[in-house]
Amino acid sequence: MAKVPYLSDTIEVPDGVEVNVEGGELNYRVTVKGPLGSVAKEFKGLPVLVSLRDGKVVVEGFALDRKAKSTVFTVAGHIRNMIIGVTKGWRYKLKVVYAHFPISVKVQGNSVVIENFLGRRSKIILQIPQGVKVQVAKDDIVVEGIDKELVSQFAANIELATTLRGKNRPSPHGRESAPGILDGIYVYASENIKQ
Repeated sequence: MAKVPYLSDTIEVPDGVEVNVEGGELNYRVTVKGPLGSVAKEFKGLPVLVSLRDGKVVVEGFALDRKAKSTVFTVAGHIRNMIIGVTKGWRYKLKVVYAHFPISVKVQGNSVVIENFLGRRSKIILQIPQGVKVQVAKDDIVVEGIDKELVSQFAANIELATTLRGKNRPSPHGRESAPGILDGIYVYASENIKQ
């Protein structure tokens, strides 16, 4: 397979945002500080060079095959999401859906408690990661924060906690092999906190 000799992606750093790149030899720690806070990520063992030039973050790769070529754009995408996070923030919205047994969702201390899912007596308890805020209002759940990775993963964890698997997997038509159950908590929107 042919290799690409050189590939780069440049990320503009807006006013009021400070980016710091530490390390080298394929291991980098990128810290982004902005009006909403700071986010730090480590990129280890990736065939890319990350540097600051003229107020821009440059991600470069040399002699790349197809897989390594996509790594350049992945690292650049993570850094872009960090910059958006510290300037605008991230918000994921979830909807509680039930037909018969009303699902109860509460924030207790540092955890989200889901009760009465399909009439079960057991509670589903999810620990809220540091840097993530959760608000519950009736049948709506809002997950907010500045780190997109943490916010989106926690929203997905809430959805997965109420997903049926195996023989209990839902069938929208209610066939004999699986019940027609659509109860659960579903992500329906993602947006920035500040527009």
